[in-house]
Amino acid sequence: MFAPLYASYYHFLVRTTVFLCILQIPSLSMAQSEKFSRKIVLEAANALALKPYEPPQPVPEPLLNLDYDQYRKIQYQKDAAIWGGSPTKFSIELFAPGNLYTSGVDISVIENGEVVDVPVENDTFTSATPEILELLAEVDKVAGFRLHYTLNNPDYKDEFVVFQGASYFRAVSRGQNYGMSARGLAIDVAEPTGEEFPIFRQFWIERPSSRSDSIVVHALLDSPRATGAYRFGIYPDDPTHLDVEVTLFAREELRHIGLAPLTSMFMFGDMDRSDIPDYRTAVHDSQGLAMLTGQGEYLWRPLSNPTNLQISGFGDTNPQGFGLVQRNRDLGDYEDLQANYHKRPSTWVTPIGDWGTGQVVLVEIPTRSEANDNIVAYWRPLNPLMPGTPYSFAYQLNWPNDTPLPADTARITRTAFGLKIATPYPQIAVDYSGLPEGFVMEDLSFDASLSAGTLVETQAEPIDATSVRLFITIDVEGETLSEVRVQPKYKGAVIGETLLYRWTDG
Repeated sequence: MFAPLYASYYHFLVRTTVFLCILQIPSLSMAQSEKFSRKIVLEAANALALKPYEPPQPVPEPLLNLDYDQYRKIQYQKDAAIWGGSPTKFSIELFAPGNLYTSGVDISVIENGEVVDVPVENDTFTSATPEILELLAEVDKVAGFRLHYTLNNPDYKDEFVVFQGASYFRAVSRGQNYGMSARGLAIDVAEPTGEEFPIFRQFWIERPSSRSDSIVVHALLDSPRATGAYRFGIYPDDPTHLDVEVTLFAREELRHIGLAPLTSMFMFGDMDRSDIPDYRTAVHDSQGLAMLTGQGEYLWRPLSNPTNLQISGFGDTNPQGFGLVQRNRDLGDYEDLQANYHKRPSTWVTPIGDWGTGQVVLVEIPTRSEANDNIVAYWRPLNPLMPGTPYSFAYQLNWPNDTPLPADTARITRTAFGLKIATPYPQIAVDYSGLPEGFVMEDLSFDASLSAGTLVETQAEPIDATSVRLFITIDVEGETLSEVRVQPKYKGAVIGETLLYRWTDG
């Protein structure tokens, strides 16, 4: 029942391919300029937290009533890209409010330490009726923005980061297409009382020097029960990464917050086949949750599209990393010529400093449409966020093709599920690659355990000189759920990712 909450974020699949190449700064107002520092955002977040929450004003009805096709036709002015005609390597393009974007945000750029407001005028956007363009100018706010940089071709500035909708943002690295998203903050995900969706109210974007290959974005977050000051250091590359610094301020006690939240889509794949006829092999933006625990253990949990809402918590202290990963990288893994799921990015969170005790939470929401983002992962600290006590943390957010595993760590490349031939017993097949060249099967072992039921057998077979397939057969003995854990070892030492899999009778 929670899937519709995420459907609105399908907007991320809509993007233009028009190259906006020219910047003209003179249209920006300097009337309220002031010297900028991160202190301004921190003070604004703190001041907001001391006052009752005021929801943003909705945009006028004619903008809200725009249908999908009408809205997507509204383009940012072709010759108006901010910094597009300057020596700066980055440029900015804006999105119009309306349709799913019921309110707007304020955008300012920082020029030589001065805050320069970015107004919306009658000619800021194109491809709409004069009445709509006039309304957009009256609202004088935008739905978000995207950053451009010469990521794939030195002669073309690619769109590589988008901030649009609530506190959502997403990025791509070289050679990738947009897929999953990140968020500023999650509050009460999947709670019976309903989830609270924080929003970014305002952005400040620092103009980089002509030599800089990175850009800094500041954001002010607001929500009924919390505010926040965000600094994003953004580095387009292979992979692209964001250095994120956050200070949160609570209006009231918050027991369920999600730090560094990630949002993705999983409809079906090897482990969880579709019950709807489909010509494609798999449909997902991410296929697994990967974790690096505070003790240095690499974990892999295949994603599922469950029959009922499914929540998993993986307790840890000072985690070293977690992320949602799209590991399969061949077109044949998906057979989708339009969505190009094999080019969707993974996203990996590396905490900076100690994050203390808590759990990585995975929420899997039933869906029958790939338009719904039905997967959420985040870090939930054990202690609540309290009013009057700022809460600061930092992390790096990478957008790679796969988990950043050490070279000598075997990774799980495929998991599949079925029944052992001629028996009623569930069987899991797990493929490991990256074993030592010419490994000896007799020296390879697997520590397997179940939370319920009985382990019938484990059997491994070599695939090639560095890969093996493991079969795990279980007898669930009438149980409806069992947590399966398998750790590979070679000559007694851990050699690869630990598989975590939740078997259910649904």
